[in-house]
Amino acid sequence: MFTAIQTFWVWVTGTFVGKIIASFFVSMLPLIELRGGIPIAVGLGLSPRVALPVCILANILPIPFIVLFIRKIFSTIRKWSPKVERLVTKLENKGYKHKAVVDKYAAAGLFVLTAIPLPGTGAWTASLLATLLDMRLARAFPPIALGVVAAGILIAFLSYGVASLL
Repeated sequence: MFTAIQTFWVWVTGTFVGKIIASFFVSMLPLIELRGGIPIAVGLGLSPRVALPVCILANILPIPFIVLFIRKIFSTIRKWSPKVERLVTKLENKGYKHKAVVDKYAAAGLFVLTAIPLPGTGAWTASLLATLLDMRLARAFPPIALGVVAAGILIAFLSYGVASLL
């Protein structure tokens, strides 16, 4: 199995477009987001001028879908399986853990929660929290998207080095 995955990865990342696609999809994943997408782009040899916009766009893309549809998805999952329901509850509790920051600072809290590149933070967590706090997409999207841009720039500085970005 591992060999098949390895072979697929080598095949996908063998071209310039494949490297962009791989970085894009890794940056869309929950928990990994662009904090993993940018270092993968570095490892694949993409320039910062290509990798940064690709990874930022990929990380911003799921935000509206999470804010608009995650409650319906969680509701359906709860009906489907008790085992998976525990995972949903765990995800909701993870979002509620940051509730005090967002309640106190509103949009600035979502920005900070997204921009700080620590485990358990990022666009997915901020979008989930915005949904749990019944924030409208128009109010939640701008600070989360700006937080993604800030996190992307910070991760790019750490991954590529300051000199290569200037």
